[in-house]
Amino acid sequence: MFEKVLVANRDEIAVRVMQACKEMGIDTVAVYSDADEDAKHVRIADESHHIGSSKASASYLNQEALLNAAQATDADAVHPGYGFLAENESFAAAVENSDFEWIGPPSDVMANFGEKTEARKIMAAADVPIVPGTTEPVTESAAVKAFGEEHGYPVAIKADGGGGGRGLKVVHDPDQIESKLQEAVREGKAYFDNPNVYLERFLENPRHIEVQVIGDKHGNVRHFGERDCSIQRRQQKLLEESPSPVLDDDTRAELCEAACRGAASADYVNAGTVEFLYEDGEFYFIEVNARIQVEHTITEERTGIDLVKWQLRVAAGEELSFSQDEIETRDTAIEFRINAEDPDNDFTPLPGTLSTYKPPRGIGVRVDDGVDEGDAIAPFYDSLFAKLIVTGEDRAEAIARGKRALDEMTVEGVPTTIPFHRTLLEDEGFLANEHTTKYVERELADE
Repeated sequence: MFEKVLVANRDEIAVRVMQACKEMGIDTVAVYSDADEDAKHVRIADESHHIGSSKASASYLNQEALLNAAQATDADAVHPGYGFLAENESFAAAVENSDFEWIGPPSDVMANFGEKTEARKIMAAADVPIVPGTTEPVTESAAVKAFGEEHGYPVAIKADGGGGGRGLKVVHDPDQIESKLQEAVREGKAYFDNPNVYLERFLENPRHIEVQVIGDKHGNVRHFGERDCSIQRRQQKLLEESPSPVLDDDTRAELCEAACRGAASADYVNAGTVEFLYEDGEFYFIEVNARIQVEHTITEERTGIDLVKWQLRVAAGEELSFSQDEIETRDTAIEFRINAEDPDNDFTPLPGTLSTYKPPRGIGVRVDDGVDEGDAIAPFYDSLFAKLIVTGEDRAEAIARGKRALDEMTVEGVPTTIPFHRTLLEDEGFLANEHTTKYVERELADE
C-alpha cells in the first residue's frame, strides 16, 4: 500500500480522499492555489504544496506544477478526485509514465471513453443498448438531414468529447441543421479541443440513471447498483437518489449487468460510472465517467462499501475481495448538492464568506464538505461546497429525513440551493415520481 498520496484537487472531494487515506494509515499531500491557502483540505492534510495563482488554469489544471509537487513531496501516488484533470488522458498518461501511481482508470481506457463515438462502439460490441445514432463523426448537413428523415426530429448533435451539456445542440426541424451543426462543432473545439460531432435521436423526457462500477487489475469488475440523477438544471445534477424509484427489479438487474459487462469488455480498472437514459421502459447507454463521482456517497451508504478506499487498494494492485453476490444494497439514500448559488436567479453562482455554517446531525445523516464556518467560497471554482446525504428504510422516510436535515442546516453569508431542495421535497410531481431530466426547468422554474 502507498505511504503518501498527493490529492490533485481541492474542496470536499480532496477532504473525502484524505479522510480515507488517514483511516488507512496513508499520509496525504494537499495542493493549493493562492485562493486556497487556508482552505479546509489544506488544513487537514499532512503536508501541502503551493501550485500557482487562483485561476484554475494556473494551478489545479497545471499538469507540470502537480507533477513537480508530487516529486517535491516524495508522493507514491496521485489521486485526481473528480473535475479538473480527473478525466484528462494526457495527465493520466503523464502520471503513469512517472514514478507515481495513478489512482484512476488507465489513460488508454480513459481515452476510449472520452470520445463518445468510440464509447458507443465499445458498448454496442458488448451488447449494451445505445441511443440510436451514429458511431462515426458527422461533418455534413446532408447527413444530419438524412438522419432526421430516418429517425424523426428532434435530433441531438453532440460533441465527441462533450459532457455536462456543452457541445450539445438540438435540431427541431431541418431549417436549424446548418446553424446547430456549426455551433456544436465550435463548442466541441473550444471546450474539448475536439471539433468532431455525432448524432443521436433526442429523447425528450428521459430519466438519467447511472451505475457505479469498479474494476481491479486482475480482470474483476463489480457493480454497486444504480443511482437516479434526473433532477437537473442545464444538464447539471442537483439531487441524486438510490435506488431509482422508476425501475422494477428485472430492469434494474438488466441495467446493472449491462453496465458491468460493458466496463469489463473495455478492461476497465478503478472506479467509474456507466450512465444511461431511460424512457418508455427502455434504457440506453450515453457515456462513461472514468473517475469517482460526486454522488458516490449514496452508493456507499446503501452498500456499506468505501469506494475511495477501494480506489486506493485497486491502484496498489489488490484484488477485489468480494463477489458480485456478496454486495448487498439496503435502504434508500438521497444526496442534496449544496451549492453557493441563487435558485431564484437561475442558479447564478454567488461566492462569499460563510458567516454561519451549521451542518445537520442525527441518525441517517451524512455531510461531506470542504468548508468550515468562516471559510470563503472562492469565485474561481465550482460552487459546490457541501453534500447532504440522508438514508431511510424507504423513499418516504428518506424524504422525511431530508426535510428535517435541510431545516436544521444553517448557512449564512452566501445564497444556497437549500431553499430549492426544500421546495422539491414538497413538490407533488417529485413525490409521485413523475420527474424527468426536464422537470426542474419545465415545472419548478417559477417556484
